[in-house]
Amino acid sequence: MDRNLALEFVRVTEAAAIAAARTMGRGDKHLSDEQAVTAMRTAFASLEIDGRIVIGEGERDEAPMLFIGERVGRMQPHNPQLDIALDPLEGTGLCAYGRPGALAVIAAAPAGGFLHAPDIYMDKLACGPAGRGIVDIRESPTENLRRLAEARDVSIEDLTLVILDRSRHEQIISEVRQTGARIKLIQDGDVHAAIATCSDETGIDLLLGIGGAPEGVLAAAALQCIGGDMQGQLVFRNERERERARQMMDGDIDRVLTIDELAHGEIVFAATGVTTGDMLRGVRFTRHGAMTHSLVMRARSGTVRTIEAHHHFDRKPNYASDGSIGPAGATPEDA
Repeated sequence: MDRNLALEFVRVTEAAAIAAARTMGRGDKHLSDEQAVTAMRTAFASLEIDGRIVIGEGERDEAPMLFIGERVGRMQPHNPQLDIALDPLEGTGLCAYGRPGALAVIAAAPAGGFLHAPDIYMDKLACGPAGRGIVDIRESPTENLRRLAEARDVSIEDLTLVILDRSRHEQIISEVRQTGARIKLIQDGDVHAAIATCSDETGIDLLLGIGGAPEGVLAAAALQCIGGDMQGQLVFRNERERERARQMMDGDIDRVLTIDELAHGEIVFAATGVTTGDMLRGVRFTRHGAMTHSLVMRARSGTVRTIEAHHHFDRKPNYASDGSIGPAGATPEDA
């Protein structure tokens, strides 16, 4: 995959982040998501790709745009064919209520690079390079903490886990507290949290618990780029969800999914902060436009770039709250 595409994907996540950030704190999750989706779909039109969405906003009858199976980009004969996994606003509630950690996210890979995960729950374990091949989702939280502490040559009390603050995690939280490890409970945004396990600056060592399966694929794509590890196991609430998984996936749907099954190949990953979190700062509006903070990674080279962009709305498109491109006469390429 052309490495220049990595920077092109950042332009798309920037557009979604700016549009979503305008709705921060307004208490309307639907509005926040709608603005991010519209801006991201508009920005995709300028990319020299023939992209097919495999992780998106839902099925065609559930989402007006960026739905699973939709094609994006210029779609010219010479354009590379890519599978696209995306979340225009990972953490809709975080943005709507002004909480930290909301992101606009895209991952891309050659066809077949991502698991076509149904939009159901997944039990997840994510860690940084120190835990790769060491921790195992089939083991207890206590055992995984012991293994990770040994691998990092620290005590269990020095480790910090991220867990979604949900009633379904009461048992995990209770067990982890008994080990003496520290816990960071989050309201949403486990893609952001999974990536944070790979940075010493965040102080986060492990992510555990049940969240969305599509977000698990996005997290795995990011962790493949930076040497982390991700394991997942689908969680079914009814037979309808089991049947959906059988239709979308090959093999045993109850198996533990490795990081290579979730995402593999020449992956490009891009994310832009909407609200400030452990890894990325949120959008800041200025007199002349906005400032964004983004992360872009490539699995092939292992390169990780952080990009702080200053957007001048009087000289380039302003991805407005209604998703339109302005000023008059501007095109997506001008971004």
